[in-house]
Amino acid sequence: RGQYGIEPIELIIPEGVTSYDIASLIGKLIPNFDVESFIALAVPREGYLFPDTYTFQPTLGPARIVGMMEDQFKAKFKTRDSLLETSGRTPEQVVIMASLLEREARTTESRQMIAGILWKRLDAGMPLQVDAVFPYILGKNTFEVTRKDLATSSPYNTYRFRGLPAGPIANPGLDSLTAALTPIESDYWFYLSDAYGRFHYAVDFDGHKLNRTRYLP
Repeated sequence: RGQYGIEPIELIIPEGVTSYDIASLIGKLIPNFDVESFIALAVPREGYLFPDTYTFQPTLGPARIVGMMEDQFKAKFKTRDSLLETSGRTPEQVVIMASLLEREARTTESRQMIAGILWKRLDAGMPLQVDAVFPYILGKNTFEVTRKDLATSSPYNTYRFRGLPAGPIANPGLDSLTAALTPIESDYWFYLSDAYGRFHYAVDFDGHKLNRTRYLP
């Protein structure tokens, strides 16, 4: 009857995790899972493994699991085709931007506001200067980043190199993908997050410095 007494497992992938995080989650659920093979397959697909709840047999191999997540990403991203067509951005640009937004902010509105600022900086040739890349590069919390870290030679370092990072820094959810495609236009060029996660915006660098004095320790 094809009944092998194997219970399916439920895997919950939160928004904003990396391929390494996903590998760790699966490794805790499935004994003897080939974590290294999963990482080798998943890292090149960073950003395209959709965060969701998956149910599958624990006998499923790394390639099948990566394929499931990638297929789910394609299905979800396709629902935003009309926004993509009018955005003037490539799918790759949108996914990279969405990964930044996923790690930078938690609400839809703040993600849209930051998207408007970052796309504007990108188009103007300004460095994006996104702190969220450093946990991906160095494994440090953004509040632990030093001036020396800002000079790290990495294609993901948006302080040292202009343009978008070399690839996504996380696997974004649908809200961040949508925010990347629906930026809020404003006069702001700068933003920062305080210790409570609240964002403060500025139209120029002087205003940004004032916000740093007011809201950062």
